[in-house]
Amino acid sequence: VQLQASGGGLVQAGGSLRLSCAASGRTFSSYAMGWSRQAPGKEREFVASINRGGGSTFYADSVKGRFTISRDNAKNMVYLQMDSLKPEDTAVYHCAADQVLHNIVVVSPKYWGQGTLVTVSS
Repeated sequence: VQLQASGGGLVQAGGSLRLSCAASGRTFSSYAMGWSRQAPGKEREFVASINRGGGSTFYADSVKGRFTISRDNAKNMVYLQMDSLKPEDTAVYHCAADQVLHNIVVVSPKYWGQGTLVTVSS
């Protein structure tokens, strides 16, 4: 699986961004998907995950209620809607895929996409 993330940019605190991740391959629906982020000088951390069918989602406490993960299996796409952004959300965001959802939550998926930078100004 090859993953291509996009949608990052510069936004003011309180604003919104929508990240997209395009996946290659005909077996997209067999993978759980997720997002992680890495801020400068910090370790990569889990942000959100979604199961294969899209009916179950899980979020880090730091983004719960502000971020929404979704997927479109017909288009091989996963999204991260980010609202009420804070300066501490500034990071490079990476999409991830694994047939085992737990591996995404513990930030050890089989596949990573390249990152997209999100910068939130105060």
